[in-house]
Amino acid sequence: MSCALSHRSFAPPRPPPPSADRREQGQALPLVLVALALAVAVMLATGALSQRALAAARARTAADAAALAGAASGEAEAGAVAAANDAELVAYAEAGPRVRVEVAVKGRHAVAAAERLTPPPASTGTQGLTPEMQAAIARAEALLGRPVPITSGWRSPAQQQWLWDHRDTNPYPVARPGTSMHERGLAIDVPSWFVASLRSVAGEAGLCLPLPESDPIHFELCRPPALP
Repeated sequence: MSCALSHRSFAPPRPPPPSADRREQGQALPLVLVALALAVAVMLATGALSQRALAAARARTAADAAALAGAASGEAEAGAVAAANDAELVAYAEAGPRVRVEVAVKGRHAVAAAERLTPPPASTGTQGLTPEMQAAIARAEALLGRPVPITSGWRSPAQQQWLWDHRDTNPYPVARPGTSMHERGLAIDVPSWFVASLRSVAGEAGLCLPLPESDPIHFELCRPPALP
């Protein structure tokens, strides 16, 4: 008896279809990358906007201060005050008592205006200053080999009161009447262009800067006598 064997072809087993979870993970990966890219783009855009907003705010502040300084002392002082605020004075114009300035901070521009006010005449020399203050100024002049220009020396109570009443137009701090060292003859203000020169010898001359950042033009006797 012979037996016949039948031959059947067997196909290799098919791999199981991917599960739903794996398909979803494969689809979700590109979405995650897109979301991350969008988040990074938003962060960069927000940072750039914040930097521009900060520069714009600094430009406005510098313009206001420069306009007040220009109204008080002219273009050179406006430029110096703008530079002290990390800004550049790009335009300056006067029309009668009105001063208009334009400044730039990191590409952001700002414009401001102010009107020149006329304060009571103040002493621009050593008249009215105490002998100790006059001696300190004389020492500074000897060390520098040149006179110390004084834009404001001794002030009467009326002059100090006027400055106090108009302090919002002043780029520098103003002391309340009755508390200013100018009224005691123990302080002077100098032009901003002279500040660096006077600071170089101030300590040796006996002059101090109580507010070197906010009021750099103001110098006082280092050890004034106590109030009675």
